[in-house]
Amino acid sequence: MIFVTGDTHGDVDFKKLEDFARDNPGLTKSDYMIVAGDFGGVWWAKTLAADLKPYSALPFTVLFVDGNHENFDILNAFPVTRRWGGKVHMVRPDVIHLMRGQVYELEGNTIFTFGGATSIDRYVRTEGLSWWREELPSHAELDEAIANLKRYGNKVDYIITHSCGERALMYPPLRTRNIQMGRYPENHMLSYFEDIVTYKKWYFGHYHMDGVLNDNMTVLYQKIVPLGE
Repeated sequence: MIFVTGDTHGDVDFKKLEDFARDNPGLTKSDYMIVAGDFGGVWWAKTLAADLKPYSALPFTVLFVDGNHENFDILNAFPVTRRWGGKVHMVRPDVIHLMRGQVYELEGNTIFTFGGATSIDRYVRTEGLSWWREELPSHAELDEAIANLKRYGNKVDYIITHSCGERALMYPPLRTRNIQMGRYPENHMLSYFEDIVTYKKWYFGHYHMDGVLNDNMTVLYQKIVPLGE
């Protein structure tokens, strides 16, 4: 089984994974939980082992795209290897970073991933300590994404990102949320994928809310859904 959820922010929103594991005792490491960015488990170098221990203790394997609130100095220092047909950072054998612009073949599904977003609170953060410029996707990552998608004829089963395209911002519940967020470079970039890619479902986090935008797009935070729902 493959499941998708929203941001975990290290230990801040981790409890939903523990609760899910408790309520689904049949899950094993052959099952996957994909976190749609702001994983947050890779944050402090001195406490990295302790911070990741609860994730490894879960009965399933945790996969994640990166969000804007990640320590990219540490995350990008992990060796890059290939898994399921795409590039990954093997943070732990059961905690794996799905890198930007990759297409994975996982349990019979093709999954395109593209993390990153703008930290709207970066003005209260410190660069290199609690905020990193690498939070925004680069042109090289965009080019790699385009090339990888082309190999699949611009058709995948699922898209998992941290942020969303510009049109998604016009749908409820995002349009009607209490805290409005503007359009940022990643929204424009992700709109390009919406234009060129044929897909069944697109899941994203970032906005700290759960909701279905339309038949194809779902925003996640605390909710956990099976891939395809």
